[in-house]
Amino acid sequence: MTSQVLVEKQKLETPPLDIHYLGDRVLRQSAKRVSRVDDDIRKLVREMLQTMYSADGIGLAAPQVGIQKQVIVIDCEPDNAANPPLVLINPSIKKSGRDISPFQEGCLSIPGVYMDVTRPEVVEVSFKDETGRPRTLKATELLSRAIQHEIDHLQGVLFVDRVENQLALNEELAKYKFSPKAVKPVK
Repeated sequence: MTSQVLVEKQKLETPPLDIHYLGDRVLRQSAKRVSRVDDDIRKLVREMLQTMYSADGIGLAAPQVGIQKQVIVIDCEPDNAANPPLVLINPSIKKSGRDISPFQEGCLSIPGVYMDVTRPEVVEVSFKDETGRPRTLKATELLSRAIQHEIDHLQGVLFVDRVENQLALNEELAKYKFSPKAVKPVK
């Protein structure tokens, strides 16, 4: 079965949705579960994908475009037309691997800022796909990290909240004109 949300992997001059940036209150709200996967949700997914590709991203959560729904799109191979994007609706991490490692992350809501974040290397996630079917996926490497990063967005958490080196983080944020006061460290 082919995806119900096929979009061309290309940059649009005017993407359909606006990305919100660090400091915007909308990024700190918890997203609500999607009760029904219908054409409105699939339209949202298409627009999120078009917005993500236009911004050169590999992941986007609905709260980043001001929509408080548990919807995530991920494409770790945006230059590979044959690789379909992943759509996760109401995602939930069921298991995390024991091994954790730091890796540099960035975010479309904090352009220019890249910092190391320590996360589990492997996660198992359950979700609904764009047809509404329940799915489970074991993710490793970049996909695992992208899933964890985007699920954080659904809970109002940004990757900068997980950065351990506060001094380096504050310098990076200042360089790109973001306020360190917008960071809410996760303990």
